[in-house]
Amino acid sequence: MGPERFGIVCIDCAKARSKFLLADFYGTVLLPPTVINHDRGGFEAAIQAVHAAAQRLRLGVVIVVVERTGRFHLPVQAAFQAAGFEVRIVHPFATKQFRQPADPGNKTDDTDLSAIHRAAVNGFGLLEHEPDPLYADLQLLARHRRDLVTKNVTLRNQIHDHFQLIMPGFSAVIDPFDSPLPLWIVKNLQSADAILEVGVLGLLRRLREAGFHPHLKTVEKIVAWSKAAPAQHSQSPSHLRLLMSLDGDRMTKLEAIRTVEGDLAGFLARTPYVLLLGIPGINVATAAEFAGEMGPIGRYPKARSITGRAGLFPSRYQSDTVDRSNGALVRRGNHSLREVILRIADNLITCNDYFRIQAAKWRLSGKDPRDIHVKVGGRFCRIAYQMVAGQSVYRHPSCQHRHYVLEKLIKFLNEHNVDCARTMLILDSAVCQLPRSEHRSEAVPLTEELSRPRSKRGTGPQLLGEILPAVLAKLGVNLLPSSVSGEPDPTE
Repeated sequence: MGPERFGIVCIDCAKARSKFLLADFYGTVLLPPTVINHDRGGFEAAIQAVHAAAQRLRLGVVIVVVERTGRFHLPVQAAFQAAGFEVRIVHPFATKQFRQPADPGNKTDDTDLSAIHRAAVNGFGLLEHEPDPLYADLQLLARHRRDLVTKNVTLRNQIHDHFQLIMPGFSAVIDPFDSPLPLWIVKNLQSADAILEVGVLGLLRRLREAGFHPHLKTVEKIVAWSKAAPAQHSQSPSHLRLLMSLDGDRMTKLEAIRTVEGDLAGFLARTPYVLLLGIPGINVATAAEFAGEMGPIGRYPKARSITGRAGLFPSRYQSDTVDRSNGALVRRGNHSLREVILRIADNLITCNDYFRIQAAKWRLSGKDPRDIHVKVGGRFCRIAYQMVAGQSVYRHPSCQHRHYVLEKLIKFLNEHNVDCARTMLILDSAVCQLPRSEHRSEAVPLTEELSRPRSKRGTGPQLLGEILPAVLAKLGVNLLPSSVSGEPDPTE
C-alpha cells in the first residue's frame, strides 16, 4: 500500500468544538486543519470530508486519532466509531512531549494537531477496550458513592463547627454523629442553661418521650457538662438555623448513599469480584469500587499488571553511576485505581489481623509508612488476582479464618433494608460466582443461622427464614424437616 496511502485523521478536542486534519504517514497534510462543531451536522460534515478525501487520494487505510480531553473527546470518539473508523486515543502527556521539541513555547490547536500526528506515528495512539456495560455501571455508581461520601464528610465538618459555637465543648462529651441524640438536644434545648434547668430526670424523661433509650450515665455526663459549659456564641440562633439546614442535607445524602450501596451489591454479585468479600477487612463498598476501576479480570495477564496500571511503584532516576529514588510514586498511572488500592490497604492494616501485625513489624524496623501502605496494596493485588482470575476463595498461608461471602452479603443487604425479592436475586447471582467446591463451607454459617430461634425483636425488613432455605437449596444443601412434637412453639 505504501505510507502515502495511509491516512491519519488527527483531532484536538475541546468542549463545544474540535479541530481536525488529515495527513499521510509522512505528515503531508491532505486536509488542512478544520473546525468541527459538536453537533450532528458538524460530525456528519467532517466524516463526509474524510471519506471524500480518502476516495480522491485513493487512501487504503484511514485511522482516527483523538486526544483524550476529560470527557469532551467522547462524542467525537463515538461519532467516528459509529461511522466505521478505527479510533485510537492519544494521552495529552504524549502530545505535550511531541509538541515541545518541535514548537517550544508555542501551543496552538495546529501545533497540537501536528504533535498528535507524530505521537500516533510513533505508537502512542492506543486502542481502548470495548467498555463492558456491567463494569461501566459499577464504576459509575462506585464513583458516585465516593463523591456522596466526600460531600457528607464536608457537611459533618460544617455541622461540627456550628455545633461547637452553639454548645462549646459538648462534642467532647458525646459524639455528635454517633447517634441522633446529640443533635436532637441541640435542636430542642439549644443551650447549656436549658439542659441545666431541666436536670437529669427532666432530660431523661424528654429523651424517652422523643423515642430515645439513653443510659443514665450518659445523661448525667451531659448535665455535668452543662454546669461548667462556657457561654455560647452571640449568633447562636443563626448558627442553629444553618446547622438544621446542613443536617437535613446530610440526612438526604446518607439515604442516597444507602440506596447506591444497595445497587452496588447487586452489580458486585454478578462479577467474580464478589469473592473478595471473603477477605477480612474488605466490605461490599470497597470490593465494588475495586471491581469498577479494574474492569474484567481477563484484561490483566498477571498480578503485576494491576500495580503497573495503577502506578503503584516508586519513581526512579538513574544516569551512569547515579541511581536514586525519592520514595514518591510515579506520576503516571490510573490514579482512581491507585486510590482504591491504597484505601483497601488502609482497611487491611486496620481490620485484618495478619496485615496489622505485618505493618507493625515493618514500622518497628523503621520502614516509611508510605512504603508500608504500598507493600500491603501490592500484596492485596496479588491475592485478589489469584482469587478473581482463579475463581477461588480466600486462601492465605497466614490466615487463620476467612469471612463467608454469602453471610457477609446477607448482613449487608439486611442492614440496607433491601427487600426480600431483590435480596434473593442478588444472592442467586453471588452463588453462581462461588466455586462449587466451596458451596458446602458457605452453607455452614447459614445453616447455623437458620437453626437459631428467631426473636420477635428482629431489625430487618425481611425474615431470614424466607431467604436462607432457598439459598441453601441453591448451594445443594437439603434441609431435613423436623417432626412435630405437639408442643406449642415458645417463640411464636
